[in-house]
Amino acid sequence: MKRKRFTEEQIIGVLKEAEAGAKTADLARRHGISEATIYNWKAKYGGMEVSEAKRLRSLEDENAKLKRLLADTMLDNAALKDLLSKNW
Repeated sequence: MKRKRFTEEQIIGVLKEAEAGAKTADLARRHGISEATIYNWKAKYGGMEVSEAKRLRSLEDENAKLKRLLADTMLDNAALKDLLSKNW
C-alpha cells in the first residue's frame, strides 16, 4: 500500500475537524489514515496554525542539516587525530 504524504495544511485541517467534534474513527476512514496517525498529529501539531507548522518544518530541516554538518566535522576531526597519533 502506497504511503500518502500530507501537507501541513491538510494535517491541520483534519485536526480542526477533530476539534469541531468529528469522531476519530470517522476522520481516519474518510482520509485513509489510521487513528494512531491522528493521535500522533495531535501530539505534534495540536493547537498550531498553518504558518506555525510551516515554520516548524523549516526549523526541523535546518536542524537536520546542522546535525549532519556537525557529524561530518567530528568525523574529520577524529580522522585527523587518528592520523596524527600514528605518525608519532
